[in-house]
Amino acid sequence: MFMKKLIERLLIFFIGLPAVVVLVLFLPYLHNLAMNIVSILLSAIGAVEFSSMLEKKNIRISKIESFLFGALAPLAITLNISLSLPDWIVPVLIMSGAGWALLSGIFTRNTEIDAVINKVIGGFALLIYPGFFMFWVIKMNLWGNNFAILLFLIIIIASDSLAWLFGTLFGEKNRGIIAVSPNKSIAGFIGGILGSIIVSICTVFIFPGIFYDAPESALLLRAIILGFFTGIAGIAGDLAESAIKRSCDFKDSGNLMLGRGGILDSIDSIVVAAPVFYMLYKLLIIV
Repeated sequence: MFMKKLIERLLIFFIGLPAVVVLVLFLPYLHNLAMNIVSILLSAIGAVEFSSMLEKKNIRISKIESFLFGALAPLAITLNISLSLPDWIVPVLIMSGAGWALLSGIFTRNTEIDAVINKVIGGFALLIYPGFFMFWVIKMNLWGNNFAILLFLIIIIASDSLAWLFGTLFGEKNRGIIAVSPNKSIAGFIGGILGSIIVSICTVFIFPGIFYDAPESALLLRAIILGFFTGIAGIAGDLAESAIKRSCDFKDSGNLMLGRGGILDSIDSIVVAAPVFYMLYKLLIIV
């Protein structure tokens, strides 16, 4: 089992990481339009998977609605950043989605109050997760620094990989601390946070331009803070999705990703960590 999982992880690493590098560094046209389109699609498909889970709780949103809810927020910011549409397009599209989520209960065939409320709640849930969280990945394009976006994605990849490795090698006797994800271990959490910090620190020496012109001592401290809290947020995203899946009696959100389950299983850490990384980078680095 260990070797099978290791091979799956290595395949994802050697295929996924180059794909990320190509999207971010070699297709920068129109403020990373290619990456933004991929982000929109991942968010939309993730929302469809989430809607399948919600059906277990009698919250029924059509697949088309789910796809649109998931795509709306990242699409809005892409239209603004990549296609130079005016700033007002972002709140207008997001509020349109929120309005539809609120009013869609009018059109449900089941007029019982629980069914109406569930449809409204489900619409807002899909609009926010993963859609509005993915919004922040695309908003990073405003920095004009593709290496910073790449840093964020590699932090998440390293955190996830080391969390799995540490958990597999050292986590046998320290699992079960989180009820919603009993296979997660303290060793895995430590490995994940170490992975994010190590990547962030290494970046100071390999690509110091990402951190602008602060003194080296200050850079290291800022890199540690950035890596630590981004890693924590990524782990929280993974646990949050685990809680949703466990509540809805799902093992994986889908089966589109080899060794990873569904799309939502693959982006759960990214979407929750994205706003945290964005805010910290703005506060600590862009000063």
